[in-house]
Order: sequence, then structure tokens, then C-alpha cells
Amino acid sequence: MNIAIIGWGSLLWDPQDLQLATPFQPTGPNLPVEFCGVSKDHRLTLLIDEAFGTLCQTYAATSAATQLDEALENLRQREGMSTTNDIGVADITTGHRSPAAIARHPHAVETIADWTAHAGYDAAIWTALESHFETRTPEPFSVTAALRFLEQLADQDPQAFTRALTYIRRAPPTIQTPVRQAASAQWPDPPAPERATL
Repeated sequence: MNIAIIGWGSLLWDPQDLQLATPFQPTGPNLPVEFCGVSKDHRLTLLIDEAFGTLCQTYAATSAATQLDEALENLRQREGMSTTNDIGVADITTGHRSPAAIARHPHAVETIADWTAHAGYDAAIWTALESHFETRTPEPFSVTAALRFLEQLADQDPQAFTRALTYIRRAPPTIQTPVRQAASAQWPDPPAPERATL
């Protein structure tokens, strides 16, 4: 079975034990993503979100696993999840779609399924987490609320703020969203070190 792994965030620069047959390339489907999740370590994380996301070019790699269950388990371990329920699945051979992904981003699931078929894969898997923004911050998600969250983090936990800002800055160049643009305007990237001349 030829299985695609779709990524747009830390899977690309920190795959850890993710078993890949090919590296990630910017050939994945255009999906609505935004930094609208809040992780347990207080990073604003990139999620598929059909309400707030901006269509961005995602990345795709081929899993080294040839069985869907094996590929799902490998991605579950990489994401530190207790179960595979939050892993999105579009299996072209059976028509199966993961219930959690359908509940959270149904249109994106079909976009991924169409892309999977046209790209020559039998199935695609991806991280399909829910936001947690409203339960981990005092207000609903908006770009302003995301910036306010980062500002409060900078005041209360500078180390966590640095980690959160680094996560935003390390997103691949195809991922351009309102939160990333606003954060870059408020906290510009440090200048690249000048190369020494001979």
C-alpha cells in the first residue's frame, strides 16, 4: 500500500521517529491552516481549520510503512497521542474516512482524498487535532486573541514565549497565515548573521 503523510508544521523539521520512504516535498494539497491550536506547552500550533484557516500549500512524504495500521501507529507515536483517533485518514481503496477528521474539517478531508487519488497514493494520513484555543485561553480564537495570548506568554513565561515564537518562525515558507504575518510584524525575525568576507 502506498501511503502519503501530509504535513505543514513540525513534522517537516522535527520528524523524530517518523518512518519515511521519501522526504517531505511541497506537493501536498492546498488546505486551510492557521496557528489556532494551543499545545500543552503553550505553543500556537498549526491546524486544519475551515473557519479560520488560510489555504496554503502543504507538504507530502511517502510513509515507509506499507500497511495503513502500521503507518497510523507510527504517526500516533510521533505526535505523542494516546490513540489514533486524532489521525486523519483518507483510504482510497476502501473509501474510509476518519470520523474525527470528518467532524473537524469535512471539506478538507475530501480535498485530501481527491489529491490522494490524483497523486497515485492508496491512502493519506495527517494530524487532525482539534483547536483547544477556547479551553486553554480566556477567549475564542481570532488573530487579535492569538497575539494577546503571545503577549501574555511573553510577560509570564519568556521561555515558553520563545518556544512559541520559534514554532511560528520555523513553519515552512508556503505556510503564510494572518497569525504568522501579525506575529512577524510585532516580533520581526532576527537578522541573519553576516558572512565573513575573506
